[in-house]
Amino acid sequence: MQKIITIPAPLKKGDTIAIVSTARKISASEIEPSVNYFKKLGYQIILGKTIGLEFHQFAGTDKERAEDFQNMINNPEVKVIWCARGGYGTVRIIDYIDFSPLLSSSKWVIGYSDITVLHSHLHQLNIASIHAPLAFDFNKASAEAKQLLPNLLKGTISPMSFKNNPNNKLGTATGIAVGGNLSVLYSLCGSDSAINTDGKILFLEDLDEYLYHIDRMLQNLDRNGLFKNLAGLVIGGMTKMHDHTIPFGFSVKEQILEITKNYNYPIVFDAPFGHIEDNRPLIFGKEITINAQSDNVTISYSM
Repeated sequence: MQKIITIPAPLKKGDTIAIVSTARKISASEIEPSVNYFKKLGYQIILGKTIGLEFHQFAGTDKERAEDFQNMINNPEVKVIWCARGGYGTVRIIDYIDFSPLLSSSKWVIGYSDITVLHSHLHQLNIASIHAPLAFDFNKASAEAKQLLPNLLKGTISPMSFKNNPNNKLGTATGIAVGGNLSVLYSLCGSDSAINTDGKILFLEDLDEYLYHIDRMLQNLDRNGLFKNLAGLVIGGMTKMHDHTIPFGFSVKEQILEITKNYNYPIVFDAPFGHIEDNRPLIFGKEITINAQSDNVTISYSM
């Protein structure tokens, strides 16, 4: 029996959104369009101390990044923690953060890519989070993605619809949405932050990887049982994939279909999320239904 997932309360005008960086360094000017966008919607914005900090490629030292995130968890005025940038670095601080205050007073954590570390860890604590554009690239997102994020934060949840891919395995499935960046999920296997996917719908996306390494990661996830008992599998952007002079021989779609050939559940490709412009927000930890038909795919949330 699945545990009850804590869903943070909807935002109200005047509520506070905090922006921090758990990974790569970033300046205040780079997120100014996102700050202004949400200020115009009536929200208060506070910037964490990591915005503008530099320590090699990171937004401050591990200690500084962990403390910044912790301060936003502990601040009762903060209702949303929006991660500014991905890259790499969140896994370096995850074990220094005390998430226990969120168990009694939950708040939304938003981001994608390297922020999959936080999504996966929060899922282990049965706390929902939002896989969505970062403050860094929100301004470059599609119009639909930009509209959906504030709607989700207000508690307005709409179905998502997009075209069917000919490689899809058709069908309908219901389960808790989990997942994120394939490389990050691969790196978390065997740790306290690794997700349990049994009976759930797994979302995967990735960027800038070699095809053979995609296969290595998929094999690892399968050997860890992450594909075995899924309710469904949704693949987003597999962006800027690489190959060697001697080709690997299998596309990402072919690899996924091969590794799941003995499993019987719907599989959807080219869903609008990941390192793409149309990176539509998804609530991880909430029950969804995917309906993959011959003409289109819909993803809807259980009420």
